[in-house]
Amino acid sequence: MRLTSTGRNESGGLYAAVRRVPEPWALAASTAALFAIFRLDHATGSTPFQHLYYLPIIFAGIRFGARGGAAAAVVATMLYHLANPALLTYRYEQSDAIVIALFVTAGLMAAKLAGDAERLRGLAMTDDLTGLHNLRSFEVELARIVRAASESGAPFAMMVLDVDRLKAINDRHGHLAGAEAVRLVGHILAARLPPDAIACRYGGDEFVVAMPDCTMARANAIADTVRRAVHAAVPELAGIRFPAGTLSISAGVACRSGDGADGVLDVSGEALFRAADMALYRAKAEGRNHVVIA
Repeated sequence: MRLTSTGRNESGGLYAAVRRVPEPWALAASTAALFAIFRLDHATGSTPFQHLYYLPIIFAGIRFGARGGAAAAVVATMLYHLANPALLTYRYEQSDAIVIALFVTAGLMAAKLAGDAERLRGLAMTDDLTGLHNLRSFEVELARIVRAASESGAPFAMMVLDVDRLKAINDRHGHLAGAEAVRLVGHILAARLPPDAIACRYGGDEFVVAMPDCTMARANAIADTVRRAVHAAVPELAGIRFPAGTLSISAGVACRSGDGADGVLDVSGEALFRAADMALYRAKAEGRNHVVIA
């Protein structure tokens, strides 16, 4: 397992760059571009300049979705009419009708493609069994957390956990029961983590959680809350209802404090993961259903 401490694979290309533009700036940029093109169109009446309307329409469709693309197309259509006064009397040529139709089509298609890209990105970054982050997505988010902690000196913690005796469940009740046990643990984990925590399933029944701005005491409390919730669950696995206490987890926790007074001194994600993973093995050795602090 590689836990990167750099920002590789974070950009996502032009589409991701457009999506990251803050809404006020994106609105101002698309509006300014539409009016700048209107000035050119009004001054020249030249077809090449009229085609430039597509750029802010597509930009708005990507950034704001279908409503943004449609709104930009409406504004472009109005400006196109104002820049070409003959159109105000509805004396359209065939090329004018085509241009207006393409304004609307460009905005809606850009929004549709942006929505499809967003859904595909979500699928590519999500673990299909639990709905948590997959390893690729986790590495990107961990790089951001590590960088922020390095710059601010804030503490951050990492928890590594797995499902106790999952092999016994697989052997006795089948792999479907085992998969549903892992899914349930993932859902419990997601429900009990703080909003800024990032959780990932990186193995069959193994999970890792990064918790920014989190002290050792808080991380330990969170891990124990998850442990208790899993043990108290009444799972239904492969159509069979099991009593509370059927499932349990073991967890290891490591923390990098802001002042280096406790936990792991190295700020890297690799160091925290190794420390938390070693603590997990200790929790297993001490009888499972247990949380151990590195």
